Amino acid sequence: MNAAQRNRHAALLKATGFEDCPALTVQSTDGEIPHGRELSFAWLSGTVMTGLTSVLLMGAALYVSFQGQGNFSTAYEALQLAAPKHEAQAPTDISAKSARIRPVAATRSDLEVIEASIRQTVDGRDIIRNQPFVRIRATLATAATALSDNVPTYDPVAILNATQPMESANAVDVNTDVYGAQVEGEVAVKLAAMPASFVPQATISDQSAADYVRTVVESTFYDDAAAGPTLAYAALGPSVRDLSPMPGSDSNILGGVAENVTIMPKTTVASDTTLGRTERFLTIREVGPLSDTLAKNGFTANQIAMVENTLKNLIPATGLPAGIRLRILYGPLNSSSTSLVPYRMSIYRPDGATGDPHIATVALTDTGQYVVGLAPDFVAFPKEDAEQINVSNLPSIYRSIWETGRKHDLDDDTIERIIGMFAYDVDMNKRITAGDSIELLESAPDASGRKQLLYVGLTLGSTTRQLYRFGTDDGMVDFYDPDGETGKRFLTRRPLEGGGTLRSRFGYRIHPIFHTRKLHTGVDLAAPSGTPIYASGDGTIQLAGWQSGYGNKIEIKHVNGYETAYGHMSRFADGMKPGVRVRQGQVIGYVGSTGQSTGPHLHFEMHINGNLVDPLSVKLPKENSLAQRYDGKFKETVAQINDLMARDPAPVTVAHADTAAVR
Repeated sequence: MNAAQRNRHAALLKATGFEDCPALTVQSTDGEIPHGRELSFAWLSGTVMTGLTSVLLMGAALYVSFQGQGNFSTAYEALQLAAPKHEAQAPTDISAKSARIRPVAATRSDLEVIEASIRQTVDGRDIIRNQPFVRIRATLATAATALSDNVPTYDPVAILNATQPMESANAVDVNTDVYGAQVEGEVAVKLAAMPASFVPQATISDQSAADYVRTVVESTFYDDAAAGPTLAYAALGPSVRDLSPMPGSDSNILGGVAENVTIMPKTTVASDTTLGRTERFLTIREVGPLSDTLAKNGFTANQIAMVENTLKNLIPATGLPAGIRLRILYGPLNSSSTSLVPYRMSIYRPDGATGDPHIATVALTDTGQYVVGLAPDFVAFPKEDAEQINVSNLPSIYRSIWETGRKHDLDDDTIERIIGMFAYDVDMNKRITAGDSIELLESAPDASGRKQLLYVGLTLGSTTRQLYRFGTDDGMVDFYDPDGETGKRFLTRRPLEGGGTLRSRFGYRIHPIFHTRKLHTGVDLAAPSGTPIYASGDGTIQLAGWQSGYGNKIEIKHVNGYETAYGHMSRFADGMKPGVRVRQGQVIGYVGSTGQSTGPHLHFEMHINGNLVDPLSVKLPKENSLAQRYDGKFKETVAQINDLMARDPAPVTVAHADTAAVR
């Protein structure tokens, strides 16, 4: 580059803003005023510290969000504790914005005592005495709380053991022979043959009976005016064209009501991933301690103690009077929670009481303590007990029955038997829907406080399943549906420990390995490697070895043309080989990922007469039915239990506390 070019280049650089200056230096304190091209350690340190502080703050914010908390101090913002606004508004979910108001469904929790005159035979004499029964009618719990935190995992083998028939020696015989008339106290009835000399007085003569018959016949088939016989006939019904035509349209177009249509609430991806908040509204029906009500609504023993200590100066020692209303807000403890904890509980005076309806509010802080809080925004209490329905909170049928049973003080053995009786027809891992309910009938507690289950009715959607207790002459007691069949199937649909997680259903799908559309000949139930696999029913092993695509596979032949197959096993149980007889619930192998598999799971198939069927939806025969000789006695038992379920509850005298004692 010559001198002219160098000068021209320098002029261009200067015109664009560049300056010919000394090199950068760290001696920024030299001289009177630091120059712009000098470095400052103070500025550099401040920049680095600002960046580190920002990273820490963002990390803390992410940690809090992943933990599901709103802050690190108190729960005021998270619980929306604010001064009460006395404006009636519909209770809504406060966990997230939504395109609709959260639906609020009425909840039912009725435990009633009913009385009936029962006829018993004692020493050859018929004795009629009043006998109490306990009846429970409740909606299934729509949110899981601490009541069902420690329930056992769903296990088909445990269900088999829980549903075995009971021997009469181990199951107290409960008489349901209802006498037609109500009696006071105890009445002894003695049956004796009628004396031969007793002849009842005749009230209708043969002549009067004949006259009556002739009159009826003549008035029915003859007409005096026509002086001849007439025919009695039913009017012709409307034709198809007369069935509710659409107004203003062609008469050939029929109107009607759409059937087989399911209306589902709108859901979002967020609501399906983690639990959300929900609120419960209930009224105290009888005088009792606050601890009993809290225990039945998801408070643990430690939480009850904290709440009672916080409210000891606001709630009388005698307990809550009848009519007191509670409003409880629930939410997850963190993002990985499987149950809800009470965030806040507000107590209100009975409807119609004078003064401020709000009595007190306790709220959970971030440190796990319950403290006195401000009253939440005022909402109008529903007339009946109600709870918000949050689709992300709906538990499985299995856990909901546990939650509902413990809320009504059922012992664990009874809850397990109830689940076992329906597990062959109902997918217990499926979520419930709002409005599902259960009905129970039990005998009154004996001297040891134990009650005997007599009847269970489970309503899921529009289907009601009923099972009645009945004992046979061989001393065995079991539960049967109205047709005299047990709820047990001779094949189980999810034959592995815990039931597994359904990953792929029966039917055509895109194959995960070959990426082509193929028929999936069974169902895939995912579970950790080594999970025990059970025989779906009694049968004989036809195959126990390697098969292309299935890996380690077992095929079992059952009676009446039924066959089941189990694929992708990691290994077989000891002794499994062709020709071996296995029983239902026996371990035959363990979950693995052999063959054409993308992960550990059980591929379960079912064949009927050589044809593939969907194991989860095919109708399976019952394992046991009552013998025909029991038909009359069983129908009588069903009628008697239905009569008890339809009776009005016995009047109960409850001492009413003075509501003025609540401050």
